[in-house]
Amino acid sequence: MIKECIANDASNIIDVINDAAIKYKGIIPDDCWHYPYMKKQELKDEIANGVRMFAYKKNNNFLGVMGIQEFNKVTLIRHAYTLTNYQGKGIGKSLLQYLFKINKNSSILVGTWKNATWAINFYQNFGFVLQTKVQTNLLLKQYWKIPFKQIENSVVLKHNK
Repeated sequence: MIKECIANDASNIIDVINDAAIKYKGIIPDDCWHYPYMKKQELKDEIANGVRMFAYKKNNNFLGVMGIQEFNKVTLIRHAYTLTNYQGKGIGKSLLQYLFKINKNSSILVGTWKNATWAINFYQNFGFVLQTKVQTNLLLKQYWKIPFKQIENSVVLKHNK
């Protein structure tokens, strides 16, 4: 079951993100890796800035999360994670298809680490197109508030309706 999260779900969301983000260790630059990967206050700040989080739940447990943030005619996918033990079981697919259904905008963008090949492949399997480095830099600076080091090590993929 997929449901939109509420403020009381923050701990469950953080648990999923921090469990799944362990996969980044040794993949992303060492100075970008930290644990916990996301702190509760950071999530609260993201939600306060318009990120809506959705959870895939089974037996009342959060197994995956994915957020969206809308800007005019663009929707960003934000913080898409599935618990390590449940990856590859269709949870990310279910969340993404749900967000496709509720999306009001013509373009969807997602940013991820350039060495997170599993994430890039996942989005490409759903019709997302990898943007050039120049396009990526422009889009990251326009829609995301991330440090320069992260911009240098990220890619953006785009999906049009």
